[in-house]
Amino acid sequence: MNFSLVDIAYAQAATPKGPSIFETLALPAAFLAIMYFMIIRPQQKRARDHGQMLTGLKIGDEVVTSGGIVGRVRSVADSFVTVESLSSTLKILKSNVTGLTKAPDKAPTK
Repeated sequence: MNFSLVDIAYAQAATPKGPSIFETLALPAAFLAIMYFMIIRPQQKRARDHGQMLTGLKIGDEVVTSGGIVGRVRSVADSFVTVESLSSTLKILKSNVTGLTKAPDKAPTK
């Protein structure tokens, strides 16, 4: 096996190139796009909806707290909400109100 320098040079020139920059970045860009549309955007929408619900709280709304307490709003301040649950009155941070309960629909009367 006698190899000359010319044979080695031709062999090195014939090796295929690596992937282009587009091919290299396509897969990570696709993962970032999927993550944005599947995780980040829905979370931002939930946070925006929760903020709107908190700013729209009014006296008489029935709310559920993060601790599972259900009660009616008696007063609303900047960062606190006073909630009446059964016979007790609780002062709760607004951020701990997780949602409004739906009033049961009245059954149609015949």
